[in-house]
Amino acid sequence: MKIYTKTGDKGVTSLIGGTRVPKYHLRIECYGTVDELNSYIGLIMCQDIASHHQKLLKEIQDRLFTVGASLAADPEKSRMKIPDLHESDINLLEKEMDDMNEVLPELKHFVLPGGNTVVSYCHIARCICRRAERLTVHLASESFVDEKMTIYLNRLSDYLFVLARKLNSDAKTEENIWIPRL
Repeated sequence: MKIYTKTGDKGVTSLIGGTRVPKYHLRIECYGTVDELNSYIGLIMCQDIASHHQKLLKEIQDRLFTVGASLAADPEKSRMKIPDLHESDINLLEKEMDDMNEVLPELKHFVLPGGNTVVSYCHIARCICRRAERLTVHLASESFVDEKMTIYLNRLSDYLFVLARKLNSDAKTEENIWIPRL
C-alpha cells in the first residue's frame, strides 16, 4: 500500500464523509493541532518519567486520536462510526490532577515554563493544547463539535500544567516562578 495518494497536491483534502475542503480549513487546523499535541505527548512519554505517567500519557494519546477523528469528520455527511469520549475520560484527568496536587506545594506564584527538559516539553504541549482548544471552540461556533471534545482539551491543558509541576518536584528541580518587576 502506498502512503501517498496525490489527491492533496492541489491544496485540498477530504474529511471523513468525503467532503473536500482546502487544507487551511478550520476543521483541518483543529485536528492538525491535535495531531501536533499528540506528537508532543509522545515526546514526553519517551522521557525518563514514572511508568504511571507514561501509561496515562499513552491513554491520553488514544483519546487524542478519538478527538482528531471526531474533528476530521463532516458532521453532516459522515456515516462512519467514530469512537466517543466519555465523561470518565475527563474525570480521569481531574482525578490525576487532584492526586498530584495533594503532594505538590501550594501554588502561590505564576510558574514560568522551564525547570528541566521534560517539564519544558510539558509546557510546550500545554500551549499546543490551548491552541487546539481555541481552534475547536471557534469551529464549534460554526459547525457541530461534541462538547466533550472542548472540555477534554481544556482539562488536558490543566493536566499538562500540573504534570509539569509534578515532574519538576519529582526531579527535585526548583520551580521557575514569576516574580513581577514592580
